[in-house]
Amino acid sequence: MRLRNKPWAEDYIKNHPTIVELDPYQRRGNWQSRFEQEQPLALEIGTGKGRFIDGMARQHPDMNFIGIERDKNVIVSAIDKLNDPDVTNATLIHENAKDLRDMFGENEIDRLYLNFSDPWPKSRHEKRRLTYYTFLEQYQNVLKDDGLVIMKTDNRQLFEYSLVSFSQFGMTLQDVKLDLHASDDETNIMTEYEEKFSQKGQVIYRCEASFSAKQS
Repeated sequence: MRLRNKPWAEDYIKNHPTIVELDPYQRRGNWQSRFEQEQPLALEIGTGKGRFIDGMARQHPDMNFIGIERDKNVIVSAIDKLNDPDVTNATLIHENAKDLRDMFGENEIDRLYLNFSDPWPKSRHEKRRLTYYTFLEQYQNVLKDDGLVIMKTDNRQLFEYSLVSFSQFGMTLQDVKLDLHASDDETNIMTEYEEKFSQKGQVIYRCEASFSAKQS
């Protein structure tokens, strides 16, 4: 469903520089200076309306969070959620992240979250899937050696594709859940999509994957 255009969104983003990093490329390799404390850094690609990053920042004050969202009509909702003096460990980026290596230095990220990414089901669109090997190359570069890629989706085909893609890339799979909500994990922070899909009875899939230590 396409969201209604918000002509005021661009100005709204620019008027919240304490929440949105307006020059993320200049921050490359120095993201810790954006936050009050230097602590493990997590990145969410496709933040949407911000429910996940807001919840994670509150649940994990010992971590810093960055959320990337390219849709200006969506990110304004995330700005509103993070516009809270109690949340000092989360920031947003309004960009189409074609290559994360342009915004993040090598080994700068501890965790990378892929929540309900576009499945791009047609074969000719395979290269657009966020678990295609060219994206995995980016993740491997910006993640620390012990960093994790954590994925959630309601799309079984994308999940199966991603498990194969991770394995073929030489990644180690762990904590694979074929029905996340059956585990009653009280620490799970739901996204807006996750709540919507789970209320309809759809199964939510989740997995973690890590890269082998980088060669020197």
